[in-house]
Amino acid sequence: MCLPGQPPEPATVADAAAMAEAGLAYLAAADTASLTTAEQADCLRALERAGSRHTAARARVLYAFTAQGGYEDDGHGSPRTWLKWQTRISGGAAFTAVKWMQHLAAHAAVADALAAGEISESWARAICEWTDLLPGHMRADADAILLGAAAGGAGLRDLGGLAEEMYKRTAPPDRDGDDGFAGRDLRLGVTFRGAGKLGGELTPGCTAALQAVLEALGKRAGPEDLRSKGQRQHDALEEACRRLVASGCLPQRAGQPTQIQLHLTLDQLRGLPGAGGAEAAWAGAAAGPGADCDATIVPVVTGHVDPAVVDRLAAALLPGPAGLAGHDGAADDGDATAARRELAGRAARQLIIARAADVLSGPTGLAAYLRTGLLAGPAASVSLPLDTGAATDTIPAHLRRLVTARDRCCRFPGCDQPPAACQPHHITPRAQGGPTCLTNLLLLCSFHHLIAVHRWGWQVVLHPDGTVTATSPDRTRTLHSHSPPVQAA
Repeated sequence: MCLPGQPPEPATVADAAAMAEAGLAYLAAADTASLTTAEQADCLRALERAGSRHTAARARVLYAFTAQGGYEDDGHGSPRTWLKWQTRISGGAAFTAVKWMQHLAAHAAVADALAAGEISESWARAICEWTDLLPGHMRADADAILLGAAAGGAGLRDLGGLAEEMYKRTAPPDRDGDDGFAGRDLRLGVTFRGAGKLGGELTPGCTAALQAVLEALGKRAGPEDLRSKGQRQHDALEEACRRLVASGCLPQRAGQPTQIQLHLTLDQLRGLPGAGGAEAAWAGAAAGPGADCDATIVPVVTGHVDPAVVDRLAAALLPGPAGLAGHDGAADDGDATAARRELAGRAARQLIIARAADVLSGPTGLAAYLRTGLLAGPAASVSLPLDTGAATDTIPAHLRRLVTARDRCCRFPGCDQPPAACQPHHITPRAQGGPTCLTNLLLLCSFHHLIAVHRWGWQVVLHPDGTVTATSPDRTRTLHSHSPPVQAA
């Protein structure tokens, strides 16, 4: 029975779920801007407690659902796939839900603290991961100690230190099998338009190596570097991968520093103007601003079979009804006429496709593809490769060597990144008619090249005396370089 002022208690699980959903729906539509900051703060604290309780409740229900094999009733092979398809969440979110189910089944005290809203979801996850490293018979006591410390006001760093101390005192002398190696995991999910989402569990050795890379390559490049810490670490990881690819140490890459596969359809190719910068414009659109300054570009032209066009051409090639009559001049019956017209139309379509393939790609390549790919019908192909050009370096090797010998480091004022971290930059873009010559090229590190110049809009000028000035997009700041570099030999 509810006391005055208390919300009504649900009578069933369905009532509780409906009330929880209704409460969140009310908050989602509420005019929160009219609340005082104290009311907003109270609401945020309550929502975090509700999030903790949601995690505990979901894990409890999912555990029972899994134990009874409920996912099999809907034709799924695991609770993870059931969650992914029946609740419309991503694979990563389903993995996390199953992981919580496993965590809380093995950590009763943490489950109780979550259900009571006494600890946040993120802190509970950390506690479970820490105590999982301890001997099994000590985990429950360790959970209780850490939860008590958290309730007493200890911070997450303090809890981590306490967990480390417990590990040192309880771990067996041989720690070889206890370094997280068995649980190592990395997941890279490709999302909309090629963007990605990275997550996983790293061993201490991998963590230390990655941390060293991020610290070395993720520093601020100068006063013009306005990136957040997260953005700098992202760019550091990309730069580390770029340097690894450029080193030639990866199998079957032959040391190619950058390669753009320039995909454009035959219709787009036919519609391009005859300007020399068209290819560069397409390359920049394909790989991001600035990527075409120093890259090997492989053009790939694609096309597709348009069934409506093929049908119209076939109809135009077919003879009229009189042409389908028998040799004796007598008209066939209707069924025979229809059958012969269908056979003739099919032959005409195949002939059109075969001849078009010969015209577009020559006697080899696509013709063989069409013979094997169109067995299910001429319209079955969606995107067929029509032509692939030879890989062509945007900047010849000898010119790249001259630029490196002249500049010796990133030429953006104040930056001294070595040539291995730099790319030649076209001062006047190729799309605007800028030539690929020594006086129009400048070494810039990946941050100043791809971000500061091509995304933020900084303008870099190489003066006749070899000095460089960089001007901010709003023209309020101009940076001047050091003394002129040595002349290229």
